[in-house]
Amino acid sequence: MAGRSRRAWAAVLLPAAFLLTACGDDDAPLTGAVLDQPYVVPATTLTDTDGEPYSLADDTDKRLTLVFFGYTHCPDICQVVMSTLASAMTRLDEADHEQVDVVFVTTDPERDTEQVLRNYLDRFDPTFIGLTGPLDSIIDVGRDLAVAVEHGDKLPSGGYDVSHGTSVLAIDGGDEVPILWTQGTSATQFASDVRQLLED
Repeated sequence: MAGRSRRAWAAVLLPAAFLLTACGDDDAPLTGAVLDQPYVVPATTLTDTDGEPYSLADDTDKRLTLVFFGYTHCPDICQVVMSTLASAMTRLDEADHEQVDVVFVTTDPERDTEQVLRNYLDRFDPTFIGLTGPLDSIIDVGRDLAVAVEHGDKLPSGGYDVSHGTSVLAIDGGDEVPILWTQGTSATQFASDVRQLLED
């Protein structure tokens, strides 16, 4: 699943991204891939785990919002990414932490009800925001952000696989995605990049 998604989107993401050196105390390069043409975040309304409308464009009021598309039945990558993001958030001081939200958009709304999402995210960090909605709407949002979302093959267990991108995207205060991180980014790298981005 993850391998298929990585291959499908590598050709899209890599030409548009490059590494920048940020002006931090040690001039360390950002780990994330900075986009020379940032993605514009769509105003499509989804639903949060409280049953309230939530738009990635209109309701992300922090300086940075880190967004990952995945699903609670994901057997591997989703748990790793969310655990890594939870660890990264603990590495931020209180002032920086208050300027960052983490949002998990389900790619499997049929099984990921609001309560299922809330229970799943609480295992990582109770402040994480979960979003669901009609699958067509989620696919549309993902397409605008270069995240592939599609139903995969039926599994022998009776369930099914869900193919989705594996990048974490950062939404800034201008409702654009100027930077993303690929699979394998560590908690230390996420935290370092977030600190530098908040300094700009």
